[in-house]
Amino acid sequence: MALYEENMAISETIFAPSSDALDIAVLVLPRASILEVASVLDPLRSANRHLGREGFRWRVVSMDGGPVPLTCGIELPSKGGLAAAEGADVLIAVAGYSQAEIVTRPLLAGLRRMAGRFKAIGGVDAGPWVLARAGLLDGHRATVHWEDMEDFAAAFPAVDVVPDRFVISRNRFTCGGAVPAADLMLHLIGARCGAGVAGRVADSFLYEARADGARPQRPGLLPGARDPRLSAALTLMSQNLEEPLPLEQVASEQGVGLRRLEQLFRDGLGQGPGAAYLELRLQAARRLMADTAHPIQEIALRCGFPDRSSFSRAFRRQFGQAPRAARSGKPAAGV
Repeated sequence: MALYEENMAISETIFAPSSDALDIAVLVLPRASILEVASVLDPLRSANRHLGREGFRWRVVSMDGGPVPLTCGIELPSKGGLAAAEGADVLIAVAGYSQAEIVTRPLLAGLRRMAGRFKAIGGVDAGPWVLARAGLLDGHRATVHWEDMEDFAAAFPAVDVVPDRFVISRNRFTCGGAVPAADLMLHLIGARCGAGVAGRVADSFLYEARADGARPQRPGLLPGARDPRLSAALTLMSQNLEEPLPLEQVASEQGVGLRRLEQLFRDGLGQGPGAAYLELRLQAARRLMADTAHPIQEIALRCGFPDRSSFSRAFRRQFGQAPRAARSGKPAAGV
């Protein structure tokens, strides 16, 4: 049975046929992305248009009651602080970068205090971190953005972490990013209003609806690649950063020899598989340097480098700066 159906009696879930308007409060944290917010709200707006009635209502709330600064540089107006979510059926936390520094103890306490007042609570991208820190995901299956999955699982052992695009576990739901949030909203629309309405919403955005949340977040690093073996090889590499696989094994997994693998990479990427593998490891290391407080030695080991000095040399050759410089600079705005 799909994760979003497990342990859910239809009478207990918001994901069930209903003609009642669903009232949703969206808690947007600073440094969330506009795409994450739009992926939650715009499908609901479109659903109302196709329904010809108000099937969904929503309000944006913030930590301090003021406008929320997003990664793109604009500020999103809000209806007030967390207390303004009172009376909603559903609360969705949308978060991006720096949630560990942004989220306050009063906010976590407020979430714990108000949790029982909602029929369901969800998190988008780094939103699951916020819910987990408030203890609201203990005993539930959940997912988070793939870049954070290992750290999330280590930080919250009481949460059953899975690498799916979105997960619904009783009255909790989580998704790994902006596009999975759209998948989740389409599933919600389809469950409440019918597959036809969800399909028309997807068509409005020229979007290929995927209702199955159990698909992996990263089906292929180059989904449009001319040869699917190249995308599959890159995905295999990305799944084995800490202990890099021999290139012969990568080739064998794709049913080709090493020389053919070399040709696939040079045709598709303009570089050999060894260079591409190193770049994947270093890009992962740069993300960890910018977005976590892990020691440099730990990051080196997690990205397949035997010691800090070899990691530092490779990092400097790739990015023209020492690893510590990447940590002291601001991380780039992301999705």
